[in-house]
Amino acid sequence: MPFEQHYLAGLDLRGRRVLVVGGGTVAQRRLPRLIASGAVVELVSPSVTPAVQGMVDAGELTWHQRHYETGDVEGAWYVVACTSDIEVNTQIGEEALSQRVFCVRADIAVEGTAVTPATGMHDGMLIGVLAGGEHRRSASVRDGLVAALRDGRIADQSAPPVGVALVGGGPGDPELITVQGKRLLAHADVVVADRLAPRELLEELPAHVEVVDAAKIPYGRAATQEFINQTLIDRAKEGKFVVRLKGGDPYVFGRGFEELLACAEAGIPVTVVPGVTSAFGVPALAGVPVTHRGVAHEVVVVSGHVAPDDPRSLVDWSAIARLRGTVVLMMAVERAGAFATALMEGRPGSTPVAVIQEGSTASQRVYRSTLDTLGADVKTWEVRPPAIIVVGPVADIAPANS
Repeated sequence: MPFEQHYLAGLDLRGRRVLVVGGGTVAQRRLPRLIASGAVVELVSPSVTPAVQGMVDAGELTWHQRHYETGDVEGAWYVVACTSDIEVNTQIGEEALSQRVFCVRADIAVEGTAVTPATGMHDGMLIGVLAGGEHRRSASVRDGLVAALRDGRIADQSAPPVGVALVGGGPGDPELITVQGKRLLAHADVVVADRLAPRELLEELPAHVEVVDAAKIPYGRAATQEFINQTLIDRAKEGKFVVRLKGGDPYVFGRGFEELLACAEAGIPVTVVPGVTSAFGVPALAGVPVTHRGVAHEVVVVSGHVAPDDPRSLVDWSAIARLRGTVVLMMAVERAGAFATALMEGRPGSTPVAVIQEGSTASQRVYRSTLDTLGADVKTWEVRPPAIIVVGPVADIAPANS
């Protein structure tokens, strides 16, 4: 039988002293999980990285700003030697060995009495992989295991989720959904999907999953909110796990909270998974930063589903017009000219504007305009929803080679 160098175990370090020697990038990687475990972490190092300094300032660990000294290991349950000096690491390892304290050597793993596995998290489960010191191999296998668990290729026998999950699918590219959103989608019995939810994700669903079309076409056919709410409630009461898959973020003009309230009133548990909002994600992917140092210190997201002079409007357009930063208009294509006119009450007509249609998808188109020509330009370009309109100096920023 071949010799196994390491015995994989989980350590309960809550409330127990852990010594880390060295404050560089290795410590920066190791400290967060030690802190999350509840360990009482003491760091010995003459200097630390800015990120480690942030952990110190937050009170997450104690920093002894000096070099390692004999006796530092005393009272520790676990030691991590990660200085840049091999002789110091050797000294730490020898002292730890003499006191029967497990020690990780970051420089020469096989010289320590413990090794740090490549770890990953999946739904509250910590996964660790050891490969006899072959770090790239263990990291690669770890990544494969976590990915397979997340997309369902490896079965997870934990209790399935219940109730309803409001999942933000992001601006359209299926790769921009969050890890949690993708995981919950893999457990779904029913998916109630918006028109703007990433369509490719529906193709990946198993054949038994019921897909309910909750599309709302601007100025056209639309599922009523009452129908959507009742569908969520009815399917959940049948014992099915329901994912309400939305484009962008459920709470950014997505009526997500209305659906949560309806489910809560019916006694249905709801999980909310935020998504990459189209208001910020789409401009970013189109090369338009909604904020930029020295250019915009504010960004306002405004719904354009009603005109500025509509009595139902809750927007103070005169206040918005006086702002000097960025205004992101959503659902505003049909009334782009009216919004431009309202904004020109406080901004010059030459204010730059970027219009991004079908952002993050293969059909994305980006146009540049100004407030005084926006209304006419949108018609000339035949812009159609979904589109994001970005108003402000940031719309005129572009890399030199773009």
